[in-house]
Amino acid sequence: MHPWNVSITQTLRPLANIENAISMRAYMRNQFEFLGIQSTPRREALKPYFINQQLPHIEDIDTVVRELWEQPEREYQLVAVDLLIKLKKKLPASFLSSLEYLITTKSWWDTIDFLSSHIAGQLYIEHPKSTAAALRRWRQSDNIWLRRTAILFQLKYKQSTDHKLLYTIIGENLYNNEFFIQKAIGWSLREYSKTNPKSVIEFIETKNIQGLARREGLKWLNNQANK
Repeated sequence: MHPWNVSITQTLRPLANIENAISMRAYMRNQFEFLGIQSTPRREALKPYFINQQLPHIEDIDTVVRELWEQPEREYQLVAVDLLIKLKKKLPASFLSSLEYLITTKSWWDTIDFLSSHIAGQLYIEHPKSTAAALRRWRQSDNIWLRRTAILFQLKYKQSTDHKLLYTIIGENLYNNEFFIQKAIGWSLREYSKTNPKSVIEFIETKNIQGLARREGLKWLNNQANK
């Protein structure tokens, strides 16, 4: 195991809480094991390893992250996500293959939403050609989490959002009834509505978007109207 991961394991295991682990596992539909360490105390305990002098070298990131992903307890995957966010501006284009592995392995919203909006989103900024090629594949995938990533990768772009691309990707998924796809459509529209409300309203009405995607997409605008 990479030395950084050894330190992470030695720090987290003494903090395990069985009662918390049971409730956390139940909340995640019993898909993952847990140490039972909530996010705030986990991040507080690991602060010393997230200062720049203690971070693993960027050349070791693939190894470090994949080792964390292999651990049975969910906290380790969440540590891996935190590490990637810390180093996201330094990730090379070659990391896209590892990102696809992370998206499609032990997949659930608690990792996917950060991997899409932070990591895929930043890779698109830093390495647009390589990331665009990956996104073209992901958009057509049968894997819902790759599709969700393609919908959400611009989530934090605000004025920099390529709305034509966003609307095209949403259009490809409008008739996909999977909950996590419809939720992602609504979430992406809701976020973009904070930047360009007129465009979002026009898109929702023109495409006759209904149900969950519509409710989520208009939620922020409706809340603003009711203030």
